[in-house]
Amino acid sequence: MNTYLLFKSIHLIAVISWMVGLLYLPRIFVYHSENIENINSSNIFKTMEKKLFYYIMTPAMVLAWLFGLLLIFNIGLDQLVNKWLQIKLILVFILTFYHFFLGTCLRRFSLDLNTYSSKFYRIFNEVPTILLILIVFIVVFKPI
Repeated sequence: MNTYLLFKSIHLIAVISWMVGLLYLPRIFVYHSENIENINSSNIFKTMEKKLFYYIMTPAMVLAWLFGLLLIFNIGLDQLVNKWLQIKLILVFILTFYHFFLGTCLRRFSLDLNTYSSKFYRIFNEVPTILLILIVFIVVFKPI
């Protein structure tokens, strides 16, 4: 079996799973922040947020990174001189930072300390979409 294609397949599955979480969790935060006074709704949102972050998003992020790094090792570390790969890695670092910021927001919601508005989360929800578009075009076209 071709290990490169196996690693690439697992990497893509993990990235898709991670992106789903990165796009959906802020959307849940929108509704949570709009229903913060309703204790029953707030508790449901807290459960949803926790399960999404810890059971889907974080394992998917770890697998995306693991198999992404295995792909780099598979094609050779000398490929790190390619500007497109360097830019992709920078954008993935930003996505990772975004992931951990969402974890901070989740902890603040769990402690009933959220200070961000639903409008903030609506706007902030666009960040992973923009990064995803940039990453896909950079990887597919390798423009630089």
